[in-house]
Amino acid sequence: MRQGDFVFTSESVSEGHPDKVCDRISDSIVDAFIGLDPYARVACETLVTTNYICIAGEVRMDRRKCGAKAPMLKSGEVNAKVIEALARNAVRDIGYEQKGFHWKKAKVVVRLHGQSADIAVGVDAAGNKDEGAGDQGIMFGYACNETPELMPAPIQYSHNILKALADVRHSGKEPLLQPDAKSQVTLRYANGRPVACTAVVVSTQHSEKDRKGRQLESGDVKAIVRPYVQKVLKDVGMPADDAQFYVNPTGRFVIGGPDGDTGLTGRKIIVDTYGGAAPHGGGAFSGKDPTKVDRSAAYAARYLAKNVVAAGLADRCTIQLSYAIGVAHPLSVYVDTQGTGKADEEKISKVLQELMSLTPRGIREHLKLNRAIYERTSAYGHFGRAPEKDGGFSWEKTDLVKDLRSAFGAR
Repeated sequence: MRQGDFVFTSESVSEGHPDKVCDRISDSIVDAFIGLDPYARVACETLVTTNYICIAGEVRMDRRKCGAKAPMLKSGEVNAKVIEALARNAVRDIGYEQKGFHWKKAKVVVRLHGQSADIAVGVDAAGNKDEGAGDQGIMFGYACNETPELMPAPIQYSHNILKALADVRHSGKEPLLQPDAKSQVTLRYANGRPVACTAVVVSTQHSEKDRKGRQLESGDVKAIVRPYVQKVLKDVGMPADDAQFYVNPTGRFVIGGPDGDTGLTGRKIIVDTYGGAAPHGGGAFSGKDPTKVDRSAAYAARYLAKNVVAAGLADRCTIQLSYAIGVAHPLSVYVDTQGTGKADEEKISKVLQELMSLTPRGIREHLKLNRAIYERTSAYGHFGRAPEKDGGFSWEKTDLVKDLRSAFGAR
């Protein structure tokens, strides 16, 4: 995000969006394996369409550590029935009990198999060789002081709108809302700061008829969602022109979810991160255990960038990390404060590397990532969330602030 005056837009999608259904299923499987063996390796992809779920990928775990409590593997192979149950439970929790996609009626196909021995050799620690990165690639982290969560405002507001609608759908307060939904928020910036909302788009799946049997129109849905959108946007206000508040612009959104559109794991990576306000390395997060630097290093980069901003060393901070498969240490650590820095960027990079090891093992241990904490990340963003007592969203902590300020003589 640059300085000056401009207009910027970000979008989010709900937990019931077809791609997010896939992310949820894949991450529930990651959690199941890591819950039994904290060092399990999982790379799980999911596809969903009309009453059909296909799960594929590679897994590895030490069954000896789990004993009789390890129903995930059966005679050395993945237990398809257990995986199927995990998928159905995830879909049920989202709320799909529709004719075209039902947690109980959908066909589930499981094609998980053992991890490649060639990948295992490169990633595993052995002798004097430390654990290597699970793949090559570049990862970015970003933070800015636009919101209390230190996130870009357009994506944070987009997430918050859909989370508010999901909460009242699950509670039964708004029974006409259905799981699939998208939001989009456009903000006007002055001198690099968000000052007003100029447009909002909310497309939400809904029941065909209300409780009285009357056909629902887009105006009816607009009336339902308006108060929740207004509450989320209270700091920037609703669009001055109500015509710029779009709700179900096509006029009807009854057929939705996987029945309306095929979903795939990892297809909403910009929604998962910064809404386009910052670079993205290209790798998806969901379905991957924390040895995969696509996930863990992106979390580490966000953690470091957030602490830089929280420490007052910059108003905005982008961090890039790069890795080679099988190699432990990052090939590069790049810090860009986009002209807002109060300290030398090269020194910030050096201090950050002193405060945290950026090897795959170092990241996992510092952020305590070998825990079943991933299913909850599958919707409403991996960043801008509150750290949780059981270790969820540990990368959102700002526990490096004191050390950073001390290193730069700041208070």
